[in-house]
Amino acid sequence: MLLELKQDDGKVSGTFKSAGTSFPVQGTASGNHVILYGPRHRDRPFLEADLVNGELNSTGSSRPFHGTAAGPNDDLPTVAYITPPPIQPVPQNALAKTPPMGWNSWNLFARKVDDATVRTMADAMVSSGMRDAGYIYINIDDTWEGVRDAQGNLQSNHKFPDMKALADYVHSKGLKLGIYSSPGPRTCAGYPGSYGHEEQDARTFAAWGIDYLKYDWCSASNIYQEKDLQPVYQKMGAALHATGRPIIFSLCEYGLGHVETWGPDVAGNLWRTTGDIRDEWSSMIGNIEKQVPTASYAGPGHWNDPDMLEIGNGHMSEDEYRTHMSLWALTAAPLLAGNDLRNMTDVTKSILMNREVIAVNQDALGKQSSPVRKGDLEIWVKPLTNGDVAVGVVNLGATSAKATISPQDLGLHGPVKKARDLWKHATVNFTNGAYSAELPSHATLLLRISDKS
Repeated sequence: MLLELKQDDGKVSGTFKSAGTSFPVQGTASGNHVILYGPRHRDRPFLEADLVNGELNSTGSSRPFHGTAAGPNDDLPTVAYITPPPIQPVPQNALAKTPPMGWNSWNLFARKVDDATVRTMADAMVSSGMRDAGYIYINIDDTWEGVRDAQGNLQSNHKFPDMKALADYVHSKGLKLGIYSSPGPRTCAGYPGSYGHEEQDARTFAAWGIDYLKYDWCSASNIYQEKDLQPVYQKMGAALHATGRPIIFSLCEYGLGHVETWGPDVAGNLWRTTGDIRDEWSSMIGNIEKQVPTASYAGPGHWNDPDMLEIGNGHMSEDEYRTHMSLWALTAAPLLAGNDLRNMTDVTKSILMNREVIAVNQDALGKQSSPVRKGDLEIWVKPLTNGDVAVGVVNLGATSAKATISPQDLGLHGPVKKARDLWKHATVNFTNGAYSAELPSHATLLLRISDKS
């Protein structure tokens, strides 16, 4: 990895580069102490370190980092440039008519995922009731990749000795298997990407029985510019289409390049609108707020993706996790759990498998809600297929607040005839056309409301 920095008084700026990624950094320097932030690390440092005797070593809670002065021969390998194809539409795959539901390995296991873990997660998806609640994709994230053989075919590594057998096992459970790659020469974790091997890798994935591909920009940023996003993703979209196998195409480009405007044209079924989520209130809320400008682009077959669910990973409160699930439902976001399905608490199960909330997310109309802010409260209204509306009121404040839902908030054609609290699983009554409830800090009131008896 290379960290190129320049200092101007107390300010520092530069670039972080590795085989898997490249991004600008900026921060401050005080004496020998430097604090750096990246574009996806704005609310906490990417690196905090001290420069001592010409070496840079991380301090505090930053990731472990040791840097020595680069020499004239220190550089990343040069990769031959491949010109992106001309822009042309890729046929739609007719998949993901509702937001995909499943599980992804990264949030909990990161680099430690392996064949045995995936199998036990598939088992738990069934035994826990998650599959029957609608979660069907078991998605392997980065670090499964091995090396390419003499013909250029990508092999899985020692952690995944037989990917076809693993896919068969997952399919035997009534589930589908997802996998991960990058349009760059390396993935974010530095493993082989699909650069220059798109058609070959698509055929490999299809032969293994893969049902879902997450395609992460990563090291493509070392080669291409933002203007190249569409043709680069188009290349893999066309390659997947050519296999004839139905494979969901998940674009992971962090919301760059106004992806919502061209995602469907490359046969994308979902696209990231944000950086990576963390199991923290500020990260979760920050990601969902980035959904708002792209709301009109969501719909059956093509969804905005604020990243995976952190529910059950232990760093937010029960109310905050219910808000997490409520907002992903109201924004028609993919529901990809990121927790350990093998030992969920009853509370975690009740949140992830709340079928009334899932029904809001999976509603066939596919409308993405946007908020109206009233002080510390946000009101989200999502139209549903049968004419009902789902209404969420989120308390963003640090103290309890009174939440009131009034007729003018709803967009119904007549007075409220029926209302149900989707977390309490109970009918609620509107008085004089309105309903009020006391809402704890970071909690959400989620109702399904109808103007029909």
